[in-house]
Amino acid sequence: MNLPTSVWLFQSLHALGMALWLSIAVRNNWRGFAGSAFAVGGTMSMAPLRADPAVDTPLLTRAIHSAALHRVALGVVLALQFGAALAFWAGSAALVVGGDLPAARPWLNLGLGGFAAFLFAMHLGGLWFGYWIRQEGLQLTHLVLLLWVLAAFFLFNMPWH
Repeated sequence: MNLPTSVWLFQSLHALGMALWLSIAVRNNWRGFAGSAFAVGGTMSMAPLRADPAVDTPLLTRAIHSAALHRVALGVVLALQFGAALAFWAGSAALVVGGDLPAARPWLNLGLGGFAAFLFAMHLGGLWFGYWIRQEGLQLTHLVLLLWVLAAFFLFNMPWH
């Protein structure tokens, strides 16, 4: 196998993998909307900080207990996930079927932008609600996913010949 073909294969696999990952995230949040909204609400209400032993911090004044706002926050994330998934499917089709990275690149970059947008929404929201104090695993997950988006940006946008 020559270098251009192997790079195309890796990029195609990665584009399809991200399209599938985003599609599963959309499906999970759509089908389990109430449960996902409850999880978002846990962070927004700062419930982990109130669990024993409680963390006494002035940040608790930021807590939002409105279930409606929890659903709105998840709705924003879900809309960004959906848009990112659609863009990745369009980019994947152009790359995999058409073998045309220049035609796929705007779609893949749009998908990466949507992916980064919902990750930043979750990460910055989590930072606002103090999730680094008791939800370190969630914070690390968001950081690792942002690194994945950054690496994918270079994969799809650097000249590899």
